[in-house]
Amino acid sequence: MKHISSRDNPLFKQLQRIAAGKRTLIDKPQVSAVGHTQNDAVPYGVQVESYDEGRPILLEGVHLCQAWLQHQGMPQIVLFDAERLAANTELQALASMLAHWVGYTCDPRLAHVLSQVQHGQGVFFVAQTPVSQIPARIEHNCIWLDRVQDPGNAGTLLRTAAAAGIQHAYFSEGCVAAWSPKVLRSAQGAHFVMAIYEHANLQGLRERLDIPLVATALEGAESLFTATLPARCAWLMGNEGQGASSELLALADLRVFIPQVAEVESLNVAVAAGICLFEQRRQALLVY
Repeated sequence: MKHISSRDNPLFKQLQRIAAGKRTLIDKPQVSAVGHTQNDAVPYGVQVESYDEGRPILLEGVHLCQAWLQHQGMPQIVLFDAERLAANTELQALASMLAHWVGYTCDPRLAHVLSQVQHGQGVFFVAQTPVSQIPARIEHNCIWLDRVQDPGNAGTLLRTAAAAGIQHAYFSEGCVAAWSPKVLRSAQGAHFVMAIYEHANLQGLRERLDIPLVATALEGAESLFTATLPARCAWLMGNEGQGASSELLALADLRVFIPQVAEVESLNVAVAAGICLFEQRRQALLVY
């Protein structure tokens, strides 16, 4: 692997820009049939400027990188903390699974600069976000997020939905960026097994639904635990402080609430989603 020892290295500067969520260009070399670049001096990467073509993201940590390899394939650039790689068998096993031209090592101080967590694990993947086109008709179980702004909540919602067997998530305008580093860390690989649609016009998509729209709400709602939940639906989850918009709630086929003690005003949106999604799953399993 080539080694990076300076913060002035052009590739390292590009990685810093990607980590900061800034648009960047990294030249993509031609790869021969046997898997070697025509010019090994050129960093293997992506050339992305259009949202529709995907955009580069930086994945940090062993679990996220392993999940990308398992579900999405080879990353475009890999950077290891050289000292951790030499001492850590888990990182060595990860490195052994990579094509040789994607790998770089760097000094520990550079890995620390790039890391966005307190105790980094010494591995970073550069990958390109998958592009998901919203289908003409929506008939799959899914979650609709209306202006969910906290990255921890958004990531937990994705992780919970994936665990409940839901493979599609729609993010409205006003939501946190689905592929931001904090959302990626919270979701722990859920992104890679789901189709994620950002900047979705949820009101406009209502006419595409071939399944019920189910919303969590306090008014005009029935208890989640007495309602008969559809086996497939679009679950509408709203903003942390304001809930779902009144316009979207008016479009719902069913509203449900989670019974709780009167002393607590409401549940966290990610917690509420987990209760709802697994109650739906429980009811569906009882049918079979």
